[in-house]
Amino acid sequence: MVIDFIADYYNNIEHYPVLSQVKPGYLRHLLPRSAPLAAEPIEEIIKDIETHIIPGITHWQHPAHFAYFPCTASTAGILGELLTAGLNVVGFSWVASPAATELEAIVMDWLGELLNLPKPFLFSGNGGGVIMGTTCEALLATLVAARDRKLAEIGEGEIGIGKLVVYCSDQTHCAFAKAAKIVGIKQGNVRVVPASKTTSFGLCPDELVRAVRSDRDRGLVPLFLCATVGTTPTAAVDPLLPLCRVAREHDIWVHVDAAYAGAACVCPEFRHVIDGVEGADSFSLNAHKWFLTTLDCCCLWVKDPSALRKSLSTNPEYLRNQASDEGGVIDYKDWQVTLSRRFRCLKLWMVLRSNGVANLRNFLRSHVRMAEAFEKLVAEDARFEIVVPRRFSMVCFRMVAGARRRGDCVVVDDGVANLVNKKLLESINGSGRVFMTHAVAGGIYMLRLAVGATLTEARHVAEAWKVVREQADAMDVEGIVGC
Repeated sequence: MVIDFIADYYNNIEHYPVLSQVKPGYLRHLLPRSAPLAAEPIEEIIKDIETHIIPGITHWQHPAHFAYFPCTASTAGILGELLTAGLNVVGFSWVASPAATELEAIVMDWLGELLNLPKPFLFSGNGGGVIMGTTCEALLATLVAARDRKLAEIGEGEIGIGKLVVYCSDQTHCAFAKAAKIVGIKQGNVRVVPASKTTSFGLCPDELVRAVRSDRDRGLVPLFLCATVGTTPTAAVDPLLPLCRVAREHDIWVHVDAAYAGAACVCPEFRHVIDGVEGADSFSLNAHKWFLTTLDCCCLWVKDPSALRKSLSTNPEYLRNQASDEGGVIDYKDWQVTLSRRFRCLKLWMVLRSNGVANLRNFLRSHVRMAEAFEKLVAEDARFEIVVPRRFSMVCFRMVAGARRRGDCVVVDDGVANLVNKKLLESINGSGRVFMTHAVAGGIYMLRLAVGATLTEARHVAEAWKVVREQADAMDVEGIVGC
């Protein structure tokens, strides 16, 4: 019955408004105040899912879901998740479930090779990979490892940790600042380097150099750089090669966060965006974003697994066993913050095998082509502009408003344009036909169309543009500007 329900859901998904239309607190008025004393039939439970839960869902698998970044699903991913839940193993150590550990190591080498990661990141090159839940966990684990390695050099205690500085751009995901806070980095020592439109919102190596030298002159200790390939606001790409050179000069751990765009690197034509990754210490991508693998599945590779193990190992008596004591196996509990872990690699293994590399590449390329088509449509309408060049499958655009001529140039009043585009986005999402989100970079409020849902076809992208134009036609721009 549940399988049929899921199948029917996907068959009918286009009939739902993409963005949930409910109000906060709606569900508490629909469900009983306490859990049932007696068992209830599955038919009644499914009925409540249909009538109470589905209306409160924003449909991430809807083909017109263009918000945030994609969270892809597939038959193989769903069945892998079903097998994971059915087997329900807890693979914290090799002996706790040998197949779970060994399959994960194999799959991580498979995917690392597809990405053409340098051999030192792979188990075959004395590095290795681990599957975590999300990038937040990957950042936390690598920050802990980098912190402890540095404190071993300069001395522990409040004075030592108080000197540590971490670096990112103002386009870096907020998860990095949260992870830095958790590991004890002072808020004032999270160095946020501004990015600008002149560098396409990528982190400028020269600005990083200035920040690092300034910190060293004040007696601080540079620790960690989070470089991003495919930032959340604009899909910007930080230039890894020069950034890693700066980091190497100052003994800074470099983590490359490729949560969204990393998957594209299995396509040879996109691999260049991670040129220079050989100079990094760790690299992660989310297979659940754009690689047909259901949430959650963050793939992290490190050159030096011992750095993770030194910081995260736990060896109580009740977990000791001969295989671990002999040291010839991987105990993934020592690579992550949590002890328990799911058999996540099973679904990634099924996605790789059920699709094959050629089909996965075609899947990614199809989304890029759709984004290219949308970008062309935007460029053809004089009312709109592309804010930054399209990257991968995401288009950042805005309606030009408040423009005035200054000599031979047309200047846009960003304050007015920001207000107009905010209203435009509200009306687009209020239609229920598509769902987009926004970003602000360089003071510019822009709309983001991120193509990536598994069911999205060219017709859905064309319909999205139709909705944008219809809502723009209906807007009282002069009235908004006047207010």
